[in-house]
Amino acid sequence: MKFAETPVDQAQGAVLAHGLRFAGGMLKKGRVLSGTDIAQLRAAGIASVVAARIEPGDMGEDEAAARLAAALCGPNLTATAPFTGRCNLYATARGILVLDRERLDRLNLVDEAITVATLPPFDVVEPRQMAATIKIIPYAVPESAIARCEAVAREEGPLLRVAAFAPKAAALIQTATQGLKPSILDGTEAVTAKRMESLGGRLDRATRCDHRIEPLAAEIAAALRSEPDLLLISGASAITDRRDVIPAAIERAGGRVIHLGMPVDPGNLILLGEITGKPVLGLPGCARSPRLNGFDWLLQRLMADVAVGRADIMRLGAGGLLKEIPTRPLPRAEAEAKPAADAPRVPRIAAVVLAAGLARRMGSNKLLAPIEGVAMVARVVDAVLASQARPVIVVTGNEPDKLRAALAGREVSFVHNPDFAAGLSASLKRGIAAVPQDCDGALVCLGDMPRVAPRDLDRLIAAFNPVEGRAICVPLSGGKRGNPVLWGRRFFAEIQNLAGDVGAKHLIGVYPEAVAEVAAQDDGVLIDIDTPQALASIVKG
Repeated sequence: MKFAETPVDQAQGAVLAHGLRFAGGMLKKGRVLSGTDIAQLRAAGIASVVAARIEPGDMGEDEAAARLAAALCGPNLTATAPFTGRCNLYATARGILVLDRERLDRLNLVDEAITVATLPPFDVVEPRQMAATIKIIPYAVPESAIARCEAVAREEGPLLRVAAFAPKAAALIQTATQGLKPSILDGTEAVTAKRMESLGGRLDRATRCDHRIEPLAAEIAAALRSEPDLLLISGASAITDRRDVIPAAIERAGGRVIHLGMPVDPGNLILLGEITGKPVLGLPGCARSPRLNGFDWLLQRLMADVAVGRADIMRLGAGGLLKEIPTRPLPRAEAEAKPAADAPRVPRIAAVVLAAGLARRMGSNKLLAPIEGVAMVARVVDAVLASQARPVIVVTGNEPDKLRAALAGREVSFVHNPDFAAGLSASLKRGIAAVPQDCDGALVCLGDMPRVAPRDLDRLIAAFNPVEGRAICVPLSGGKRGNPVLWGRRFFAEIQNLAGDVGAKHLIGVYPEAVAEVAAQDDGVLIDIDTPQALASIVKG
């Protein structure tokens, strides 16, 4: 890739490296300079720009990020469309992030221009939470470097995956000594039940016995007859030796001790065992508390069917000091109201499909016109449903019953605009008002644009990032801006102030610093059907 200051007359087709403001306009960095852009720059008296040109053997930043994302996306992960050389990977299930740290390091060592960052290994992730991000630093990288990264990613199974929690059942045995208050045992049972529920499991059986080898061995045998997925044993006294009561009782019942101890505090005095193929955990005293401790780390892995052995436990020391660290999150048992509240997540973007107009120039409701046997509005809605936008809200007005019939069976909600004759703004306001409060923005789609592709909708969603100045995302094809436009929630109030037969297009000019132009894959973002001739043309095409 060439990166240099370039005379404006030689810059057409190059990628603008730095944003420019000039009399009459502005161009953002990353824009591929068109002939129109060159004319504007020349008219503004700008003689040169810093720009990048892709050379043979190079791969553009977005293509490079997308290829690497495809190689890294293991089970229960999904990738966003690339934008500005970035692809984010999000969890699609609740579980723990499993990664091969050694391979990840080797991948990041391939080329300084290629970076992959992840959450810590075995972090609990929620659906829609970001688990990793890929960022290509310059505007292009050698294709050979991406190929080397792909090879590392695909060496030995998934480099990244989310192991989903399984609905496992546990049995809990508590031992007691004289003087141990029943309330302590009751509290331990309640906390353990909540821990299991927070990971999608359940506590099926809870019993108690004396803190002696023989009664405990008998209780273990009884618990196994109920066929739990895992057995938890909480002792009246902490396990301090492999010959102590709990390990001895496990062996007496036919099991074996795999490992005693853990370089995690709190949680040092934990035991991992096995009996009849089922994992057994001898719990540390801190397991009576809902606060995060080493027991949580092992339980999370077991609930996600991630194998745990001696070496796995002995490698937990780095980051294992959990005591008195207020920034450590509480387990879900104590923080159910805000799971992963501060974790980056995929923006939730709704879609508003405007399908209320009169279509006076068509002579009939154009949205019901068939294109290859499917009503025009249904083709638009199907494209939206194939994208990541949810929920999908359809605004009706003219002939609402026929529109509902044309969209029967599709996962959409309807909002009726009785004032549809008042113009576009009335329908837009109705649709925006129906967007749920937990949505970060909305794609405003026109019901007469049947050539818009789902991939272009997803590119708009991927580009959306208000923190980085991309709160209005506009598709671009052949240097022309099209539809749909993605609006961040901050603009909803101003949209509600619109009047007449206008949309919100003027806000793009009011807030140029918030606008991101997103290159579309084809010209479907420019084609709307306003006349019988246009309809005939698209039917033939």
